[in-house]
Amino acid sequence: MPEYFVVRGTVESGDKRGRELGFPTANIALRDQDGSVGDGVWAGWVRRADGTHVPAAISVGRRPTYYGADGYRLLEAHLLDFSGDLYDETLVVWLGSHLRDQEKYSSAEDLITALKNDIATAAQWTAAHPAASLPPAEESPLGEVRRVRA
Repeated sequence: MPEYFVVRGTVESGDKRGRELGFPTANIALRDQDGSVGDGVWAGWVRRADGTHVPAAISVGRRPTYYGADGYRLLEAHLLDFSGDLYDETLVVWLGSHLRDQEKYSSAEDLITALKNDIATAAQWTAAHPAASLPPAEESPLGEVRRVRA
């Protein structure tokens, strides 16, 4: 049975670095700063407030390229083939496949190359794991990470 981590949260304003790099993200604060879900890049799905599902490449962690080990743990979802404003919208995020660990990159160019690869891999994974197969996400406190099985 496939297993997912699910997080429900309200999109917060960030430092807009993802947008500057060409990969805007929906930022959700995590209650768990210790790491019950593994840091790294994930393929998954985002359900918007209107009920639509959007495939996503999702980063969970402290953003080591810019903040080292001292950064605040954050979920950052880059919604594939999406443009628009998500600020203050409450989303449900399913983390389905751990693609890689977080890494500290020596340059923005190296990070951009990695993000392009992550997005391509996330698109392949979500194509093979449609939103219709996601397990239900019950109500939970904002920013809480929960483990669910399909």
